[in-house]
Amino acid sequence: MAKLIISLDALFFLLYGLQCFLSPFMIQEFQRFGLTAFQRKSTGVLQLMGAAGLITGLFLPVIGLLAASGLTLMMLAAFLVRIKIRDGFFQAAPSLIFLVLNGWIATAFYAMMQ
Repeated sequence: MAKLIISLDALFFLLYGLQCFLSPFMIQEFQRFGLTAFQRKSTGVLQLMGAAGLITGLFLPVIGLLAASGLTLMMLAAFLVRIKIRDGFFQAAPSLIFLVLNGWIATAFYAMMQ
């Protein structure tokens, strides 16, 4: 079950990372967040790297631990940005959910290393 959850999480971050480059809506959202084009593209690259790291982690758990930890921190930053710009609960909820999910995944990878 953990492998399925990790794979789905990786798929989500692959798609979201690509949207940072390809979606006009994402460009507008990052502007609404008060972030630059460089920050949007950096976020996309980090999300793509995180997705690759999660999949690699299925074979090398230390890589998965690093990727999941990085994505956890990224989702914490996303949640804080949502609070800062005063988005409502439902707009901020996905970042909070993925923060918790990636924290759990990080602990799962840590357990695999033991």
